[in-house]
Amino acid sequence: MQIEFAARHVALDDPLRSLTEERLGRAVRFLREPIEVRVALDGTAGDKRLVGAEVHVVHRHGDLHARCEDVDPREAMTRALTAIEVQAKRARERAVDKRRRASRDAASSRQWPVDVLARESLRSGGTPRIVRSSRFTIEPMTLNQAAMRLDTSRNEFVVFLDAERDKVSVLYKRKDDDYGLIAPEG
Repeated sequence: MQIEFAARHVALDDPLRSLTEERLGRAVRFLREPIEVRVALDGTAGDKRLVGAEVHVVHRHGDLHARCEDVDPREAMTRALTAIEVQAKRARERAVDKRRRASRDAASSRQWPVDVLARESLRSGGTPRIVRSSRFTIEPMTLNQAAMRLDTSRNEFVVFLDAERDKVSVLYKRKDDDYGLIAPEG
């Protein structure tokens, strides 16, 4: 962690520096490296008696910013660092929640990749050339629901999780306008 201090019209003494480093140490444990911190004290923050403390933290996934004013520089810095710590905790919670949601969604949503191959590439004996690639979501449904979905779909097949057997099945349109079912045995 790199900390850059700046002071204008106010003295930045060692106890204030150590307080800042200690409080930032608590906040940055929630953030990912690399971390750059800019701390500024401004003695001309509007009113002549007020001191403004501004803290700007840049880390791998974004940045945090807090500004507080008070008569006492130590109190202004403490309030700004408390705000930074709250923001860092919230950012960490958001990142963890996002990862958990993503893994939960991936587990609940089963998908199959479908590639459309060029006919000429298969006949020539070379490597198959993919023309289009997509993914189909496999949803649990009955055979009747799959037939209704196939009627309303532009696709010529529906991949579904058979709710009665808990197996992945494929219902497809045949050339004679009937339906064909591909289902695993058992």
